[in-house]
Amino acid sequence: MKLGKIFCNGIVRENPLLVLMIGLCSALAVTTSVANGIGMGLSMTFVLLMSEVVISIFRKLIPESIRIPVFIIVIAAFTTVIDYVLKAYFPDLSKAMGVFIPLIVVNCIIMGRVEGYASKQPLPHVISDALGMGLGYTWVLVAISGIRELLGNGTLLGRQIMPDTYTPILFFVLSPGGFFVFACVMAFGLYLKSRLKSASEE
Repeated sequence: MKLGKIFCNGIVRENPLLVLMIGLCSALAVTTSVANGIGMGLSMTFVLLMSEVVISIFRKLIPESIRIPVFIIVIAAFTTVIDYVLKAYFPDLSKAMGVFIPLIVVNCIIMGRVEGYASKQPLPHVISDALGMGLGYTWVLVAISGIRELLGNGTLLGRQIMPDTYTPILFFVLSPGGFFVFACVMAFGLYLKSRLKSASEE
């Protein structure tokens, strides 16, 4: 039961984007298409999961004085893995996301969870936390990118959805559109959080 609660916290109650408000730069930069949102979300989830697992396993062996450099090295190792995998098997996606995949190394979400959670908790809790936070991050990216791609280009995953008579709204593929859509998704997330809180109190 506790593991399930930890997992759900990352998806809604402690969502890294909608509630904790960290990792916003990459979230707004890459969400011009659903493919980018999915790619970035899954990449982040992989790096977060593997980094938290390794840190949790070796947390008692890492000297306090060098814990931050060790955390960065571990995160950088798994970021390099996912970067090369994307370049080898998904070159178009890798090119579209550009520098934001290598910048996962310094993403506040991963460093924050590794430092604040994985370095202090046992492995089962860490796995639930990483999956919850990763999927919470991913669903928000997909929601934002879905709205922006549909309204900005009339497509989803590159396929035409809107009728031929639809005129794409350029605003949604530009930076201001990203902030606007993020605000709408954040409002929905806060509404969902309040509904869950009310349901749990009844």
